Amino acid sequence: MEHVPPPAEELALLDRELARLDARRMQLLTRRAWLMSVLQPPATPPASQPGRPAPAASAPSFPSAAPVPPRSAQNVLLTLGGLLLTIAAIAFTLVSWGQMGIGGRSAVLALVTVATLAAPAVLLRRGLSSTAESLGALALVLMVLDAYALHRVAAPDTGGPGFASAASAVLAVLWAAYGLALGKLRLPLPMAVVSVQFTLVLWTWAVGAQASVFAGALLLTAALDSAIALLGKGVAVRATAAVGGCLSGAAGLVVALALSVSAGTAAAVTPGALLLAGAAVALFGVWRAPKEFAVAGGLLAGLAVVAGVGGALRAGAADDWSVPAYLLCGLVLLTAVRAPLPRPVGQGVLWASGAVVAGSVLSAAPAVAMTLLGPVSRLTAVWSGVPEGRARGALGMEGVEWSQLSTAPVILLVVAGLTGAAYRWWTWCVRTAGAVGSPGAAWRGAAGASGLVLGWAGLLVLPVALDAPYPVAVVVQSVLVAALLAVTVRAVRRGADPVACAALVCAVAGAVSAGALSLAVEPATYGVFGALLVLFGAAAVRTRADAARVTRLIQAVPACAAVVCAMVLAGALGASLELAAYRAAPLMLVVPTVTVLLGARLRGGPSALPVELTGAVAGAVAVAMAVPDAPFLALVLALCGVLAAGTAVRAERRPTAGYLAVFLFVLATWVRLSASDVSAPEAYTLPVTVPALVVGVLRRRRDPVASSWTAYGAGLAATLMPSLFAAWVDPSWVRPLLLGVAALVITLAGARLRLQALLLLGGAVLAMDALHELAPYVIQVVGALPRWLPPALAGLLLLVVGATYEQRLRDARRLKDALGRMR
Repeated sequence: MEHVPPPAEELALLDRELARLDARRMQLLTRRAWLMSVLQPPATPPASQPGRPAPAASAPSFPSAAPVPPRSAQNVLLTLGGLLLTIAAIAFTLVSWGQMGIGGRSAVLALVTVATLAAPAVLLRRGLSSTAESLGALALVLMVLDAYALHRVAAPDTGGPGFASAASAVLAVLWAAYGLALGKLRLPLPMAVVSVQFTLVLWTWAVGAQASVFAGALLLTAALDSAIALLGKGVAVRATAAVGGCLSGAAGLVVALALSVSAGTAAAVTPGALLLAGAAVALFGVWRAPKEFAVAGGLLAGLAVVAGVGGALRAGAADDWSVPAYLLCGLVLLTAVRAPLPRPVGQGVLWASGAVVAGSVLSAAPAVAMTLLGPVSRLTAVWSGVPEGRARGALGMEGVEWSQLSTAPVILLVVAGLTGAAYRWWTWCVRTAGAVGSPGAAWRGAAGASGLVLGWAGLLVLPVALDAPYPVAVVVQSVLVAALLAVTVRAVRRGADPVACAALVCAVAGAVSAGALSLAVEPATYGVFGALLVLFGAAAVRTRADAARVTRLIQAVPACAAVVCAMVLAGALGASLELAAYRAAPLMLVVPTVTVLLGARLRGGPSALPVELTGAVAGAVAVAMAVPDAPFLALVLALCGVLAAGTAVRAERRPTAGYLAVFLFVLATWVRLSASDVSAPEAYTLPVTVPALVVGVLRRRRDPVASSWTAYGAGLAATLMPSLFAAWVDPSWVRPLLLGVAALVITLAGARLRLQALLLLGGAVLAMDALHELAPYVIQVVGALPRWLPPALAGLLLLVVGATYEQRLRDARRLKDALGRMR
């Protein structure tokens, strides 16, 4: 069995981890011993006097108030005292200094500083560590004030940054020596590390050095901090040095990166060298760091190497080849898998390579977006030709500058080739990367899918980047769709779901782009959409043959896409025949006709319902096209009703398709009557309603549990709805009266016979008819009332309903239950 990583390397890794854990345990035990030593021992209870009984051992004691720990109170007092002394020293130096002569000033500062520096040694020998810490902090502040006073008196003409640089170096040395001499003081050594951070930076400021020297000073400071973090004494010193190194190194790398990006051919060497030096400092600092810090350091070092070397290559290349130069350096970082680096550091370097590759791909994303979305800008100019006969003209981008995007195909194809190779030779890649990481099977699927997507994007952009002729661009995009569908079918058969999904998504996006691109020329439209129809149809058939190994989505999408292509072809045919939109609507109905037949053929399959729903969308489009002409609209509605009735023949579609067929037939009747200016629709609807009601009665006799909506709903609606519409536009009172009487009779019959359809249809028509008749009088009454009265009445009604809300809710529930018990 082959181990990843090799056994010897894994054993060494385990030994290093165990050593790190032992060191951490010893550190924690040392800290615990110190804490135990500074805590006061618990007070021993006084011995019981003779004749006085000792307190019971089981009796609990409840202190009245928790006393303040002596050490906490002592620390607060010492901190306040040190703070007050510091403020007094600052005030003396800044305010009272000028009132004394030179001898007095020197004597006072020397005496106070020496006394303050010497006091902690005496206090530490007597065990007063907290007091010594406070005086030690005061001594550090006094030394800073001494440096300030020395500059004001002894060297007033010296530049501030130069003197501050020298002072920071001297103070760092003195504080380090003081902290090493008095090892029990915790503050001097970390403050020495803080002081040394400013030495080189202030020196570059004082001498007016260039930005590259400033970046070098920051990186040298970071290198010193790294050395202190690795070799320093105490956790506080190492932590302070680590933080300072991170800040200084990051600042230096940012300055060097800015110089590298803006440098010319010859001037790019110095920033590149600084970036490489920063990478070396980062690796040195995190070589033995914990895993998280090591990964971050490796990432930073890898990015610095890419920026340094890539900046030098970029300076010698054309402007549009800058990104490929950085990409090349990022790909070279992949060799870190075999470099003698600690495992976490190697992982960070690999993450840096991935970040560079991802950034390069993102730089090519605008070119891909422009290629995909460009034809959308010309949808208002269908079949208007192609400007200049070139690919960019078909995208509406003939005036767009592509100099910065010309390398997008190169970037995408190079990355696609590498990810595709990783997918093809995955076992070798895992074996090679064993010393750094152990990628799982999911990473292989991601590599295959990303390689496919990037390869398609690169080939998609290539004709536009080269500004190829328009026919070449259309052919290339169509061929890409065919290839992607072939990959989808092949991946489905092999069970590679990520690759299949990626290929299918790209195929659909490519089909949309190719179809929109073909709308510029009429022959191209027929050719492209005809080819897409055949391709998607064939893909749907082939994926259906492997239904047990593919998801429902992968089966349904090609079939639905084929239906959409057929819809576009039907619309294009109507436009070619120069038919008005409403006259071309019957042509669009050919698509749902075919989908109804396919639905019957694909019964029970996962793609049956999506195909039928897509066909229903085509039917809705046909209805929308026929709206401008009422006779054609009635015809289209009737044909849609026929298709719905044909679908209702199948048992699994009967509940939905049956009601839809009835609705479409009734609606077609109403539209036809309206188009014929029929003023008495009852003459046409009653001959339909009476036989329908007779059939409903016979159905109820054979099947008493049948719903009243099934038996009587369609027949009643066929007459009541058109009559209601006619009554609303009829100025006479005869029709509304007769309709109201008929609706009242139907409502009472429904209540008497407990038939839900009769009750609800009759009641709704009766209410609407009454509203129509009473509306003029209501308007007159409302106009005569004061304007404040309607809002007041509405508020009163809301109050009444709110006060009796529970009762109204119970009434509503009883009404719902009563309606539910009806047939």
